[in-house]
Amino acid sequence: MGLKIGIIGGSGLYEMDGLTEVRETLVETPFGPPSDAIVHGRLGAAELFFLPRHGRGHRLLPSELPFRANLWALKHLGVERVIAVGAVGSLREEIAPGHLVVPDQFLDRTFGRAGTFFGNGIVAHVGFGDPVCPVLSRSLVASARRLGATVHAGGTYVCMEGPQFSTRAESELYRSWGAAVIGMTNLQEAKLAREAELCFATLALATDYDCWRHGHDEVAIEDVLAVLQANVALAKAVVRDVLPALPASPGCACGRALEHAIITDRARIPVRVKRDLAPIIGRYVPEEG
Repeated sequence: MGLKIGIIGGSGLYEMDGLTEVRETLVETPFGPPSDAIVHGRLGAAELFFLPRHGRGHRLLPSELPFRANLWALKHLGVERVIAVGAVGSLREEIAPGHLVVPDQFLDRTFGRAGTFFGNGIVAHVGFGDPVCPVLSRSLVASARRLGATVHAGGTYVCMEGPQFSTRAESELYRSWGAAVIGMTNLQEAKLAREAELCFATLALATDYDCWRHGHDEVAIEDVLAVLQANVALAKAVVRDVLPALPASPGCACGRALEHAIITDRARIPVRVKRDLAPIIGRYVPEEG
Protein backbone atom coordinates (compact mmCIF):
# COMPACT_ATOMS: atom_id res chain seq x y z
CA MET A 1 0.00 0.00 0.00
CA GLY A 2 1.39 3.43 -0.95
CA LEU A 3 1.89 6.34 1.38
CA LYS A 4 -1.07 8.65 2.00
CA ILE A 5 0.18 12.19 2.44
CA GLY A 6 -1.90 15.25 3.27
CA ILE A 7 -0.70 18.63 1.97
CA ILE A 8 -2.22 21.75 3.54
CA GLY A 9 -1.38 24.98 1.76
CA GLY A 10 -2.27 27.31 -1.07
CA SER A 11 -4.48 26.13 -3.91
CA GLY A 12 -1.56 26.23 -6.38
CA LEU A 13 0.16 23.28 -4.72
CA TYR A 14 -2.07 20.64 -6.28
CA GLU A 15 -1.28 21.86 -9.80
CA MET A 16 1.67 19.48 -9.87
CA ASP A 17 3.21 17.84 -12.91
CA GLY A 18 2.76 14.08 -12.92
CA LEU A 19 -0.29 14.01 -10.65
CA THR A 20 -2.71 11.39 -11.99
CA GLU A 21 -6.18 10.08 -11.15
CA VAL A 22 -7.09 13.55 -9.91
CA ARG A 23 -10.50 14.00 -8.32
CA GLU A 24 -12.15 16.17 -5.71
CA THR A 25 -13.72 14.90 -2.50
CA LEU A 26 -16.20 16.80 -0.35
CA VAL A 27 -16.05 15.53 3.22
CA GLU A 28 -18.76 16.09 5.81
CA THR A 29 -17.37 16.30 9.33
CA PRO A 30 -18.83 16.71 12.84
CA PHE A 31 -17.09 20.10 12.89
CA GLY A 32 -18.65 21.48 9.73
CA PRO A 33 -17.18 21.60 6.23
CA PRO A 34 -13.41 21.81 5.64
CA SER A 35 -11.89 24.86 4.00
CA ASP A 36 -12.62 23.42 0.56
CA ALA A 37 -12.95 20.18 -1.36
CA ILE A 38 -9.90 17.96 -0.99
CA VAL A 39 -8.03 17.27 -4.22
CA HIS A 40 -6.96 13.64 -4.30
CA GLY A 41 -4.41 12.31 -6.78
CA ARG A 42 -1.54 9.90 -7.23
CA LEU A 43 2.11 10.75 -7.72
CA GLY A 44 4.18 7.66 -8.28
CA ALA A 45 3.37 5.17 -5.53
CA ALA A 46 2.01 7.83 -3.16
CA GLU A 47 -1.52 9.14 -2.75
CA LEU A 48 -1.68 12.88 -2.14
CA PHE A 49 -4.56 14.76 -0.53
CA PHE A 50 -4.35 18.52 -1.11
CA LEU A 51 -6.41 20.84 1.10
CA PRO A 52 -6.46 24.56 0.17
CA ARG A 53 -6.09 26.06 3.64
CA HIS A 54 -7.88 29.35 2.97
CA GLY A 55 -10.24 27.94 0.35
CA ARG A 56 -9.73 28.42 -3.35
CA GLY A 57 -9.63 32.12 -4.09
CA HIS A 58 -8.28 32.73 -0.54
CA ARG A 59 -11.66 33.34 1.11
CA LEU A 60 -10.96 32.55 4.77
CA LEU A 61 -9.09 34.60 7.36
CA PRO A 62 -6.61 32.71 9.55
CA SER A 63 -9.04 33.12 12.47
CA GLU A 64 -11.88 31.67 10.37
CA LEU A 65 -10.11 28.46 9.37
CA PRO A 66 -12.02 25.27 10.26
CA PHE A 67 -8.95 23.58 11.71
CA ARG A 68 -10.82 20.66 13.28
CA ALA A 69 -12.81 19.93 10.13
CA ASN A 70 -9.65 20.06 8.01
CA LEU A 71 -7.65 17.59 10.12
CA TRP A 72 -10.66 15.33 10.79
CA ALA A 73 -11.29 15.10 7.03
CA LEU A 74 -7.69 14.14 6.27
CA LYS A 75 -7.71 11.49 9.01
CA HIS A 76 -11.06 10.16 7.75
CA LEU A 77 -9.59 9.76 4.26
CA GLY A 78 -6.75 7.62 5.58
CA VAL A 79 -3.97 10.21 5.54
CA GLU A 80 -1.05 9.25 7.79
CA ARG A 81 1.36 12.19 7.38
CA VAL A 82 0.68 15.89 6.89
CA ILE A 83 2.95 18.54 5.38
CA ALA A 84 1.77 22.08 6.13
CA VAL A 85 3.11 24.62 3.65
CA GLY A 86 2.73 28.31 4.37
CA ALA A 87 4.22 31.79 4.19
CA VAL A 88 6.03 33.22 7.21
CA GLY A 89 7.86 36.37 8.15
CA SER A 90 11.50 36.06 9.17
CA LEU A 91 12.61 37.13 12.65
CA ARG A 92 16.31 36.39 12.03
CA GLU A 93 18.79 38.14 9.77
CA GLU A 94 20.08 34.82 8.43
CA ILE A 95 16.60 33.73 7.28
CA ALA A 96 16.22 35.78 4.13
CA PRO A 97 13.12 36.08 1.92
CA GLY A 98 13.10 33.06 -0.37
CA HIS A 99 14.59 30.73 2.22
CA LEU A 100 12.79 27.67 3.58
CA VAL A 101 12.42 26.83 7.27
CA VAL A 102 11.34 23.55 8.86
CA PRO A 103 10.48 24.62 12.44
CA ASP A 104 10.64 22.28 15.40
CA GLN A 105 8.83 24.44 17.98
CA PHE A 106 5.82 26.74 18.27
CA LEU A 107 4.76 29.70 20.39
CA ASP A 108 1.04 30.41 20.66
CA ARG A 109 -0.05 34.03 20.32
CA THR A 110 -3.57 33.24 19.12
CA PHE A 111 -6.80 33.51 21.08
CA GLY A 112 -10.20 31.86 20.88
CA ARG A 113 -9.28 29.25 18.27
CA ALA A 114 -10.42 25.64 18.54
CA GLY A 115 -7.26 23.58 18.90
CA THR A 116 -8.55 20.25 20.18
CA PHE A 117 -10.98 17.54 19.14
CA PHE A 118 -11.79 16.84 22.78
CA GLY A 119 -14.41 18.21 25.16
CA ASN A 120 -18.15 17.59 25.36
CA GLY A 121 -17.72 14.62 27.66
CA ILE A 122 -14.23 13.33 26.79
CA VAL A 123 -10.88 14.55 28.08
CA ALA A 124 -7.46 13.78 26.63
CA HIS A 125 -4.04 15.30 27.20
CA VAL A 126 -1.48 14.51 24.50
CA GLY A 127 2.22 15.17 24.78
CA PHE A 128 3.26 18.22 22.75
CA GLY A 129 6.76 18.96 24.00
CA ASP A 130 8.15 18.14 20.56
CA PRO A 131 5.28 19.31 18.34
CA VAL A 132 6.46 18.08 14.93
CA CYS A 133 7.38 14.67 13.57
CA PRO A 134 11.19 14.40 13.63
CA VAL A 135 11.29 11.86 10.80
CA LEU A 136 9.09 13.87 8.42
CA SER A 137 10.87 17.11 9.31
CA ARG A 138 14.33 15.64 8.65
CA SER A 139 13.09 14.27 5.33
CA LEU A 140 11.85 17.70 4.23
CA VAL A 141 15.18 19.31 5.13
CA ALA A 142 17.11 16.66 3.24
CA SER A 143 14.94 17.08 0.15
CA ALA A 144 15.29 20.86 0.18
CA ARG A 145 19.06 20.52 0.40
CA ARG A 146 19.15 18.01 -2.45
CA LEU A 147 17.35 20.59 -4.57
CA GLY A 148 19.89 23.27 -3.71
CA ALA A 149 17.48 25.37 -1.66
CA THR A 150 18.58 27.34 1.38
CA VAL A 151 16.74 25.64 4.23
CA HIS A 152 16.98 26.21 7.97
CA ALA A 153 16.47 23.10 10.08
CA GLY A 154 14.64 23.83 13.32
CA GLY A 155 13.59 27.09 14.95
CA THR A 156 10.53 28.43 16.70
CA TYR A 157 7.41 29.45 14.76
CA VAL A 158 5.37 32.17 16.48
CA CYS A 159 1.70 31.70 15.58
CA MET A 160 -0.08 35.04 15.82
CA GLU A 161 -3.80 35.75 15.48
CA GLY A 162 -3.71 38.16 12.54
CA PRO A 163 -4.96 39.14 10.06
CA GLN A 164 -2.84 42.24 10.67
CA PHE A 165 0.93 41.85 10.61
CA SER A 166 2.97 42.54 13.77
CA THR A 167 3.71 45.88 15.34
CA ARG A 168 7.40 46.67 15.59
CA ALA A 169 7.22 46.20 19.35
CA GLU A 170 5.74 42.71 18.93
CA SER A 171 8.31 41.78 16.32
CA GLU A 172 11.18 42.87 18.58
CA LEU A 173 9.63 40.95 21.50
CA TYR A 174 9.48 37.70 19.51
CA ARG A 175 13.09 38.22 18.42
CA SER A 176 14.12 38.66 22.07
CA TRP A 177 12.49 35.28 22.76
CA GLY A 178 14.74 33.69 20.15
CA ALA A 179 11.94 32.89 17.69
CA ALA A 180 12.82 32.26 14.04
CA VAL A 181 9.67 32.94 12.01
CA ILE A 182 6.13 34.22 12.45
CA GLY A 183 2.93 33.01 10.78
CA MET A 184 -0.80 32.75 11.41
CA THR A 185 -1.90 29.14 10.87
CA ASN A 186 0.35 26.20 11.68
CA LEU A 187 0.02 25.81 15.45
CA GLN A 188 -3.59 24.57 15.53
CA GLU A 189 -2.83 22.24 12.63
CA ALA A 190 0.08 20.78 14.59
CA LYS A 191 -1.99 20.32 17.76
CA LEU A 192 -4.84 18.59 15.95
CA ALA A 193 -2.49 16.42 13.91
CA ARG A 194 -0.91 15.21 17.16
CA GLU A 195 -4.34 14.36 18.62
CA ALA A 196 -5.21 12.53 15.39
CA GLU A 197 -1.92 10.59 15.63
CA LEU A 198 -0.70 11.99 12.32
CA CYS A 199 2.93 12.73 11.53
CA PHE A 200 3.11 16.50 11.00
CA ALA A 201 5.78 18.87 9.71
CA THR A 202 5.82 22.46 8.53
CA LEU A 203 7.52 23.67 5.36
CA ALA A 204 7.64 27.42 5.98
CA LEU A 205 8.31 29.80 3.10
CA ALA A 206 10.02 33.00 4.27
CA THR A 207 8.58 35.92 2.32
CA ASP A 208 9.75 39.00 4.27
CA TYR A 209 11.62 40.25 7.34
CA ASP A 210 8.46 41.06 9.31
CA CYS A 211 8.87 44.69 10.46
CA TRP A 212 11.80 44.53 12.91
CA ARG A 213 14.59 45.16 10.41
CA HIS A 214 15.73 48.77 10.73
CA GLY A 215 16.09 50.74 7.53
CA HIS A 216 13.40 48.72 5.79
CA ASP A 217 9.72 49.41 5.30
CA GLU A 218 7.10 47.45 7.17
CA VAL A 219 5.62 44.36 5.55
CA ALA A 220 4.00 45.04 2.16
CA ILE A 221 1.56 42.41 0.95
CA GLU A 222 2.56 42.87 -2.71
CA ASP A 223 6.16 42.00 -1.85
CA VAL A 224 5.04 38.98 0.18
CA LEU A 225 2.96 37.65 -2.71
CA ALA A 226 5.80 38.10 -5.22
CA VAL A 227 8.23 36.05 -3.11
CA LEU A 228 5.52 33.52 -2.25
CA GLN A 229 4.79 32.83 -5.91
CA ALA A 230 8.42 31.84 -6.48
CA ASN A 231 8.48 29.80 -3.28
CA VAL A 232 5.40 27.77 -4.25
CA ALA A 233 7.31 26.27 -7.17
CA LEU A 234 10.11 25.34 -4.77
CA ALA A 235 7.63 23.85 -2.28
CA LYS A 236 6.14 21.66 -5.00
CA ALA A 237 9.61 20.47 -5.96
CA VAL A 238 10.35 19.57 -2.32
CA VAL A 239 7.09 17.63 -2.03
CA ARG A 240 7.87 15.70 -5.21
CA ASP A 241 11.39 14.93 -4.02
CA VAL A 242 10.51 13.89 -0.49
CA LEU A 243 7.91 11.25 -1.37
CA PRO A 244 10.29 8.47 -2.50
CA ALA A 245 12.54 9.17 0.49
CA LEU A 246 9.87 8.67 3.15
CA PRO A 247 10.07 5.34 4.95
CA ALA A 248 7.06 3.05 4.72
CA SER A 249 7.00 2.97 8.51
CA PRO A 250 7.92 6.33 10.02
CA GLY A 251 9.52 4.92 13.16
CA CYS A 252 8.29 7.79 15.33
CA ALA A 253 5.87 8.06 18.26
CA CYS A 254 3.29 10.21 16.45
CA GLY A 255 1.02 7.24 15.74
CA ARG A 256 0.75 6.43 19.46
CA ALA A 257 -0.02 9.90 20.80
CA LEU A 258 -3.40 8.88 22.25
CA GLU A 259 -2.24 5.57 23.70
CA HIS A 260 -2.36 6.82 27.29
CA ALA A 261 -3.86 10.28 26.75
CA ILE A 262 -7.61 9.65 27.08
CA ILE A 263 -8.37 9.81 30.79
CA THR A 264 -12.19 9.79 30.75
CA ASP A 265 -13.98 6.67 32.00
CA ARG A 266 -14.95 4.93 28.76
CA ALA A 267 -18.44 4.17 30.11
CA ARG A 268 -19.08 7.88 30.59
CA ILE A 269 -18.13 9.06 27.11
CA PRO A 270 -21.33 10.08 25.27
CA VAL A 271 -22.31 7.81 22.37
CA ARG A 272 -22.45 10.74 19.98
CA VAL A 273 -18.91 11.78 20.90
CA LYS A 274 -17.68 8.22 20.30
CA ARG A 275 -19.34 8.30 16.88
CA ASP A 276 -18.13 11.77 15.91
CA LEU A 277 -14.54 11.06 16.94
CA ALA A 278 -14.41 7.50 15.62
CA PRO A 279 -11.62 8.26 13.09
CA ILE A 280 -9.57 9.82 15.92
CA ILE A 281 -10.26 7.59 18.94
CA GLY A 282 -11.78 4.44 17.42
CA ARG A 283 -8.78 2.22 18.15
CA TYR A 284 -9.00 3.11 21.84
CA VAL A 285 -12.72 3.80 22.35
CA PRO A 286 -14.99 1.62 20.20
CA GLU A 287 -18.35 3.11 19.27
CA GLU A 288 -20.01 0.10 20.90
CA GLY A 289 -19.09 -0.91 24.40
